[in-house]
Amino acid sequence: MPNAAVNGTEISYADTGGDGPAVVLSHGILMDQSMFAPQVQALAPEFRVITWDQRGHGGTAARGPFSYWDSARDLLGLLDHVGVQRAVLGGMSQGGFVSLRAALLAPDRVQGLILIDTQAGQEDPAVAGAYAQLHEVWREQGPGPVQDVVSSIIMGPGQWDDWYAKWAAAGIEDVTPAFRCLVDRDDITGRLGEIGCPALIVHGSADAAIPLAKAEELRDGLGGPARLAIIEGGTHASNMSHPAEVSAEMLAFLRKLDRS
Repeated sequence: MPNAAVNGTEISYADTGGDGPAVVLSHGILMDQSMFAPQVQALAPEFRVITWDQRGHGGTAARGPFSYWDSARDLLGLLDHVGVQRAVLGGMSQGGFVSLRAALLAPDRVQGLILIDTQAGQEDPAVAGAYAQLHEVWREQGPGPVQDVVSSIIMGPGQWDDWYAKWAAAGIEDVTPAFRCLVDRDDITGRLGEIGCPALIVHGSADAAIPLAKAEELRDGLGGPARLAIIEGGTHASNMSHPAEVSAEMLAFLRKLDRS
């Protein structure tokens, strides 16, 4: 995969190319760009699909502490690198945190938003405490003792050996900054009204990490037209647990956008 030198970071990314409108997909915590493989297949070649590994994930090193505002600037820098002036930004969980912040930083560059199992606020303190315990075990003993719990939160039931192998190979110097970024993030709920582009909000009814009420809050708070699609039985990574349903919602949204 190619790398882009952006903001002092070597970002790993993939680009399907083509003349269609650009869609950038940003992954969730502890995941990487490969989580969007079903969506890349469904959207290309009608759309130019760009996926990337955020700091501390996949092929992109963390290189110290960072925030989701830093990641949003990475995303905008990646658009510069691939020569895209305006794109639809799609993100799952932390990818949504990044996409929302990119829309606040550069609204003229965001044609629309696809927000998958995400929110605008901070972690519930009780949940943040549980996540801190998981991180501490991971830091001291590696992911093995907690990988089943983590995968059940993100992806739900299933065989996730490929992801377990990726987690085992990840260095704690990347996992810890990514974790701190997640739990220390700021609340941008009060700024949602500044985002006026069209938005599709996709949320799994069985999301174990972010309650449906947070998706409704997004829908009601955004300044532009926003539609909430509930994926029945969908997990936190609903694009993985129900790829066909999520891809269909994405295609319907993208095809209705003004391409001018």
